[in-house]
Amino acid sequence: MLPAQKILIVDDDISFCNLLGRLLALEGYAVLKAFNIKSAVKVMQTDDVDIVLLDVNLPDGNGTVFTKEIKEQYPAVHVIILTAHADITSCVRSIKNGADDYFIKGEDVNRLLELLKEQFTMIPPLTGSPSTNATIEKNSSALHGFANIIGSSAAIKKAIDLGKKVSGTGASVLLLGETGTGKELFAKAIHNTSPVRNNPFVAINCAAFSRTLLESELFGYKAGAFTGASKDKRGLIEEADGGTLFLDEIGELHVDMQVKLLRVLETSEFIKVGGTQTKKVSIRLISATNKDLAVETEKGNFREDLLYRLNVFSIKLPPLRERDGDVILLAEYFIKLFSQKLGKHIKGMSDEFAGQLQNYEWKGNIRELKNIIERAVILSQEKILSVDLLPYEIQSARYIVAGKTNSQYDLIVFERLHIQKVLMTAHWNKTEAARLLNISISTLYRKIEDYMLTPME
Repeated sequence: MLPAQKILIVDDDISFCNLLGRLLALEGYAVLKAFNIKSAVKVMQTDDVDIVLLDVNLPDGNGTVFTKEIKEQYPAVHVIILTAHADITSCVRSIKNGADDYFIKGEDVNRLLELLKEQFTMIPPLTGSPSTNATIEKNSSALHGFANIIGSSAAIKKAIDLGKKVSGTGASVLLLGETGTGKELFAKAIHNTSPVRNNPFVAINCAAFSRTLLESELFGYKAGAFTGASKDKRGLIEEADGGTLFLDEIGELHVDMQVKLLRVLETSEFIKVGGTQTKKVSIRLISATNKDLAVETEKGNFREDLLYRLNVFSIKLPPLRERDGDVILLAEYFIKLFSQKLGKHIKGMSDEFAGQLQNYEWKGNIRELKNIIERAVILSQEKILSVDLLPYEIQSARYIVAGKTNSQYDLIVFERLHIQKVLMTAHWNKTEAARLLNISISTLYRKIEDYMLTPME
């Protein structure tokens, strides 16, 4: 076990904290302990922590809120929530705030050990953590590269084939595609099948920072460079030395920053903010955008010389609507993923549920599908996901099941969806809903029963 693999346990139950600490120490981990948030903050300021095991209820604050603070200040640190019972609401909220997983106290401790192994080998989520704008991953050779990309359609297979061909070359790669198509996962796959797979993979979303803040994040700064800069800071370019730098949403990069990035690509040198000395780096650059950079160049928003440097090899990731059959494969994966995370035993989805997924446009692509499935799993009380768990706009899509066409123009389908929409508008106040529909309350109850309508929130 590497000495750098440090685990910080944050729990006010001293006996539990000590017991867990001894167990993890026997497994070879370096264990740090804190009994409240204040002491945890001090530990993280002085030690390089890899994983935080964080209790939800602490004497001086809430672990769910503290998770967000950790992810904002230490984006590379993994957080596993500790909870005394299966509190789904707190767990889901924590994951939304950036937590990587959760563990219920009293469960088999072997599950916790498996979670730790998973985090240390950096198994990536399909679309990344939405609350993390910059990540640094080291020793990523254990990742499975393109095996993490789910899909069997011709469109995704073509993109994967191109990715495999360029991964071993070291050439700059520009990933094109709509929002939510999995560009960061694809960038990781290229890195993890490249000669520098054992070196850092550093990712940053250019749209998530102001120009000034982004410059400090990328290039680092010297002490005294600006108010609050009390000590030197390494930038993400320096962190990526020897590995891969992934710049997401590069089309949002300010023109001034484009000039500085171009210099790095041409000379392999950079200067920290407030510094005077140049530093040498060796990085492989992968960038991504949902914009047409050629059009942005014509508008004067993007430098043509930088575009040439970025676009040595481009790969377009197909939108979900062009990936025949992949929607169901991805949905099945997400059902299994969220069932495990939320402690549920959902086996699959109904034919009607699957039909609606296949015929929806998916403007948000994989990210939208992931959110829809997570929501359905949270709401479901059965082992099979039913169509009423889907949002209204997806339920109204045209679908085909076993040769039977169910059109959005069928009167029964329209009536069911209309009643459901009115019930949602009335917050399931049946008296108010009946008034809006201009029907009796008894008729509304009969319709609810006939159409098997249930509250969606």
